[in-house]
Amino acid sequence: MSKRKAKESGGTNGECISQVQKILRERFCHHCAAEKLFGIEHQYRHLLDLLKRTTVHGESNSALIIGPRGSGKTALLNRVLKELKEMKQVRGNLLEVRLNGLLQTNDKVALKEITRQLNLENVVGDKVFGSFAENLVFLLEALRKGDRSSSCPVLFVLDEFDLFVHHKNQTLLYNLFDVSQSAQTPVTVIGLTCRQDVLELLEKRVKSRFSHRQIYLMNSFDFRQYITIFKKQLALPAEFPDESFAQQWNTNVQHLSEDKTVQDVLRNLFHYTKDLRSLHLLLMLALSHVTVHHPLITASDLQEASKQYRTDSRANIVHGLSVLEICLMIAMKHLNDVHEGEPFNFQMVYNEFQKFIQRKAHCMYNFEKPVVMKAFEHLLQLELVRPIERPNIRAQREYLLMKLLLDNTQIMDALQVYPNCPVDVKQWAASSLSWL
Repeated sequence: MSKRKAKESGGTNGECISQVQKILRERFCHHCAAEKLFGIEHQYRHLLDLLKRTTVHGESNSALIIGPRGSGKTALLNRVLKELKEMKQVRGNLLEVRLNGLLQTNDKVALKEITRQLNLENVVGDKVFGSFAENLVFLLEALRKGDRSSSCPVLFVLDEFDLFVHHKNQTLLYNLFDVSQSAQTPVTVIGLTCRQDVLELLEKRVKSRFSHRQIYLMNSFDFRQYITIFKKQLALPAEFPDESFAQQWNTNVQHLSEDKTVQDVLRNLFHYTKDLRSLHLLLMLALSHVTVHHPLITASDLQEASKQYRTDSRANIVHGLSVLEICLMIAMKHLNDVHEGEPFNFQMVYNEFQKFIQRKAHCMYNFEKPVVMKAFEHLLQLELVRPIERPNIRAQREYLLMKLLLDNTQIMDALQVYPNCPVDVKQWAASSLSWL
């Protein structure tokens, strides 16, 4: 009987864990706000009011949402659109067109994408248009129904807005802003960008048609609010199927937020970046440790996740290098120290390596110059070293100026965990001056 009960409880616990994984992963991956947006309530109301005027009253508008990457620009817009679509008078009465500057690299591609998203390929057919403006007006006319107030409003969302600025003559932006100013189909243009100076890049004729509404997003919360965000992002909702497990989980999250070790991990991340996507990634790594036998996140899970998150990919490459390549890296490090970061060439690195060999001939094999050159070229292929200028056919390889792409701390940290590294090589790396 006890075995059956244990099996049932194990099954229930397994279901709870899979539910937890599903809810939290969806939250972290899709950047869904748990309850509300953090610290941007004023901007939320502003944008909601702006889009409500378009969808309900048929007004045309334009605005820019400006903020650093990870400040919540897309999350803010998606949250506003979600609330709008839940309103009775808006439901099914808004057409969205989403363009991205990274994908729609010119106006022709952008126009095709607009036609596709508005489902007007059949209407356009084989028609030939004289200009971009004529084509866009035709598309909007095809959507028109009755007067301005009863026409279906169109929302254009331009992600990576600053990249559209570099299109020829800024034709797309000019025509979109022109339509939003004229008394045609109700149109709202929302641009998302991380460039503060984006208005300076607009041509005079484009700038004159833009409404100059700018919504700024900055991660201005302090560490106490950051801890609150951490708790809300990890907390399970009230409608979770198993109430007792949800209560146990949320109590554990509260204890974690008060734990000094966890606070140190979060403080390091907070000072490194306030980007909530970084917090989501950290929590995702910690969540991956949760299993039936380990049902709650612990402080050690977060510490381990922090180590994984902060892993240096370049320093990891160093672990797979040969001892000769490690020696060349150390020689470059010493050259950087002596010449205060000035560029070096292979011959200088080779001379430095030879000085070390002469001092420690009993423990290091003296490789021939072509072998050392091959090792140096391997470092170049791994992009641990970079040429300062484009290599010339006539220039000798030994005298091309190079720059090391690792700093001293990265090299020393990699050496600490390098397997079976000779003691003399470690001592050479730790010495403050080059061998004389």
